[in-house]
Parts: sequence; C-alpha cells; structure tokens
Amino acid sequence: MMYSKKDLDITELLLLNSELRDREKSLAIAYLMLIGGHLGIHRFYLKRYASGIGQIVLTALTVFFYLMGIASSVFSEGLSIFFLLLCVLFAFAIFVWIIVDLFLVPGMIREWNAQLEQQLLHQIISHRSARQQSDFPL
Repeated sequence: MMYSKKDLDITELLLLNSELRDREKSLAIAYLMLIGGHLGIHRFYLKRYASGIGQIVLTALTVFFYLMGIASSVFSEGLSIFFLLLCVLFAFAIFVWIIVDLFLVPGMIREWNAQLEQQLLHQIISHRSARQQSDFPL
C-alpha cells in the first residue's frame, strides 16, 4: 500500500524528515564515487552489489589482459597484440558503462530515496496504528 506524507501529523512528519535526512542517499556523493567508477564504488553505495561486482570484474579483466599483453610481448608479437586488443575491448566496455551510469545515477538515487520514504511511512503509520489500539483497549 502506498502512503503519503499527507497521512502524517506534524510530529510524525518531523520524525520522517529526520530519518530521511539521516538515511537517504546523496547525488553528490554518488557522483564523487563515480570518479572511481571503474571499481563500481557508486554501485555499492546504492546497494547494487551484483553490478558493482560486474564492474570490478571488468576492470580486473582489463588489467589482466593488459599485463598479459605486456608480458607476452617478450615472447610473441601476435600474442601480445591479441591480449592488448582484449584489454582495449574490456576497457571500452567499462568506459561505456561509466558514461551510461552518469545518466542512470540520478534515477537510482530517486528510486532509493522513494523506497526509503515509503518504508519509513509504513513504519510510522504501523506504529501509530499499534499505539492507537493500545490506547483504546476493548
């Protein structure tokens, strides 16, 4: 069930705003974390662990193929080029993902904060109902 701030009295509204201020996610912090986007830090901040791990894996593969390309250049020119092409491919994938995240982060923040607000509204209204029932015993 969807609740609204209109359902709250002034004390409950103050409580809601206090809890939101303490627990909501910040767009500025998420964008600062996006600077290290190739590590998926902003994804972990938004509790999107699977995609955060995906970004770490892509970065690890990029570094691995880069190091293999450097190491194989001693032994074979063709193998070195193969590994460096894979490095460029994975680096391009993570770069595109970070650019896309520049546009997705505001929506993720709004979604997180809206879910948090609904959760808190539900808790406050449930608490009110329990309190009212205890005030008027049958």
